[in-house]
Amino acid sequence: MDITQELLGAQDPPPVGEERLGSASPFLLIADHAGNTVPERLNGLGIPPAELNRHIGIDIGIHGVSHRLARLLDAPYIYQRYSRLVIDCNRPPGHPTSIAPVSDGTRVPANHAVSAAEAALREREVFWPYQNAIAGQIARMRLSGRAPAVIAMHSFTPRHGDYPAPRPWHIGVLFNRDYRLARPLIALLEAEGDLTVGINQPYAVDDNGDYAVPVHCEKGGLVHVELEIRQDLISDGEGQSQWAGRLARLLPLALAAAGAAPVAAVTG
Repeated sequence: MDITQELLGAQDPPPVGEERLGSASPFLLIADHAGNTVPERLNGLGIPPAELNRHIGIDIGIHGVSHRLARLLDAPYIYQRYSRLVIDCNRPPGHPTSIAPVSDGTRVPANHAVSAAEAALREREVFWPYQNAIAGQIARMRLSGRAPAVIAMHSFTPRHGDYPAPRPWHIGVLFNRDYRLARPLIALLEAEGDLTVGINQPYAVDDNGDYAVPVHCEKGGLVHVELEIRQDLISDGEGQSQWAGRLARLLPLALAAAGAAPVAAVTG
């Protein structure tokens, strides 16, 4: 690819999807891995199209859940249309998996030997428009007098890598330093009686490998939680609707239990 040109052409969709930005809801939903689009100039990243439909290319089912949940909560929803294999919008720029050359055993030819200039191009045209959209919506909600409760939406595979047995969790509730919203939500999910809830499982949030929670949420002292839903539970419209309905019922209760007391913003 000629890096002197723009990455996204007229035929490519804009990177950011936005819904209900003018809503009065206290929630803001975001989905870093909602889409699996690849810019035409990257020629499909050099991998078979079916690979982009796997978890390496997209968080399977999460856009369907998030779209339905945003409608039920009448909440703003911001999502990334491009595949995490173009650039991962939940990794700090420059992280080893920001532009992954290999993902779950699949070699991604277009991501090998990526120059600093090409990486910067992907950041400028895909990563930063998405992050700026989130930051802008947070600022608008703050100006209206309601700092948002941010819900970062993700999905995870039933089996993966070094965990050959089926992952037992139906949903994972992830947090780093601030568990104001996570704690009551975990209690409410466990009280449902039919769920195995992962507490910082199957992943955990940290400053080095994550972007949304440390940067958008913790630095601003925002109430937040990151959710991971198992993909086999949301692979079709019925499962997506069921999970959206459950979360639409529980999230307002969790937010009420969390209270509105702010925490100090994280600096540095």
